[in-house]
This record gives sequence, structure tokens and C-alpha cells, in this order.
Amino acid sequence: MPLEYLYYGAIGAASATFMGFAWLFTSAIQEGTENFASNMGQEASREFADVFMFVSPQKLTNLGRIGAMAAFFLFFIPLFSFTNALSTIVGISLGLGAGAFAFSLPRRYAGFLRARRRAKFNLQLVESLGTMSNALRAGFSINQAFESVVENGENPISQEFNVLLQQLRVGMSFDEALASLDRRIGSDDLTLVVTSIDIARKTGGNLTEIFDRISETIRGRMRIERRVKTLTAQGRMQGIIVSCMPLLLGTAMAVLKPDIMIPFLTSVKGLACVAIAGGLVVLGWLIIRKIIKIDV
Repeated sequence: MPLEYLYYGAIGAASATFMGFAWLFTSAIQEGTENFASNMGQEASREFADVFMFVSPQKLTNLGRIGAMAAFFLFFIPLFSFTNALSTIVGISLGLGAGAFAFSLPRRYAGFLRARRRAKFNLQLVESLGTMSNALRAGFSINQAFESVVENGENPISQEFNVLLQQLRVGMSFDEALASLDRRIGSDDLTLVVTSIDIARKTGGNLTEIFDRISETIRGRMRIERRVKTLTAQGRMQGIIVSCMPLLLGTAMAVLKPDIMIPFLTSVKGLACVAIAGGLVVLGWLIIRKIIKIDV
């Protein structure tokens, strides 16, 4: 009897130890996930704020979680099987990958909006340089030239220059306000303008001539960029079609012929074929992207 008690006691202690370690591991994973989700939501919220779209971090975090759960079950449920462990593991792996991608979509969308806003800002910057140059010729100061852009310009350049003027009114130095504007936009054209203004203020250069030359330079570069985009449009379309075609055909076959596709996707050979095809598609897209990406 004492040996039996000792045996069951050892089993109970081992079970309690295992459950304790499992609880600690689960708590650590949960805490890490919460911190990651919170940081992701705050970063996405800041990026949305940069494009003057104010969304709370909590709302972005909740949207990311909902999207991640939906993406996970979308891949996990069709591949889950009580009799095929490999298919279940693949479903979990694909679900986790799709969930991670879906969770990052709010931040990716914010990046897309920021890139589009930057492109629009660059187009408006050319006309604004002409406006500021004319204002300086009329005897206005550089601050008054910025005010003329705010009054006569359109968003987003009007919004950004208005923030610049507000920062100057609350006591921020001129150099710091320009540096803040440059960081918010992240445009090479604006960096050139900010650097030119800084050098002209320190050396006493003629800003009107500098603005005219920068405007001509930006116009010439934009013409070259449009020409390059026109010449590489066919290559970009080919890359998109080649990349999307296997996924679209596989989805169509899974919907129209599930009795054929589901066994194929749950078999070792089928999963190997899908993995090889996916790798080749990614490799082809990277090669096409490398060919058509030309820096001007």
C-alpha cells in the first residue's frame, strides 16, 4: 500500500508540474501576443494619423484579430482531418500564416495610403514651388510663402504646410519644423527642397532661383518615371497574372470539383506539388519585379 500511494503521489506531482509549466507557457504566449497586438495597433494608429485619419489603436487591434481568426479558419477547416495528421498540420500552418498576414493588413493599408498620399504630395509640390517662388519675388517672407500654399493649395500639401505653420507658431524652430515635415512625408523631392532652403538661409542664396531649378528637376524626373512605367506596364501585368493564375485556378477547382481537389490537397504528393508550385510562382514574381524595377 505505501508503494502504491508513493506511485500515485509521484504521478500526481508530475501531472501538477506539467500543468504548471503548461500554464506558465500559455500565459507567456498570451502576454507576448497581447503586447505584440498592442504595439501593432499603436504603430498602425500612428501611421493612419500621418495621413490625417485618426483611428484608435484598440479598434485597429480588434479588426486585426477578427481578420486573423477568419483567415485562420478559412485555411484550417478545409484541411482539418481526424484521420490525416499531415493535412491537419498543414492546415494549422497555413492558417497561422494567413492569420499573421491578415493581422498586419491594417498597417499595410496605412502604408498604402501613406504612399499614395506621398505621390500626390510630390505632384502638388511642383506647383507649390512655383507659388512660393512668385510669393518671394513679390517681397513675401518664406513663412508668408508657406501661407500662400496653405490658402491656395489642395490637400495633402495644404494640410502638411498648415501643420508646419502651426508648429512655428507654438515656438518650434524653423529648422526643426522643416525636419518634422520631411520625416512625416518621407519624400525625396521634399528632402531636396528642405535641404535647399536650409543651405540658402545659411549662405544667403536666392530661393526663387533655387525653387525654379528644383521644380524643373522634379518635372524632368517625373517625365522619366512616367515613361519607365509605360514601358514596363506589360511586364508588371504579366507578373500579376502569372502570380494570381495558380491561386485562382486552384480556388475554382476546389469549389467546382471538391471531390478531386480536397484529396489532392490532403495527400503528401499533392502538398508537395502545391509547395513547389508556390515556390516557383514566388521566384518568378521576384525575377519579374527585379527586371521591371528601375530607379530614376
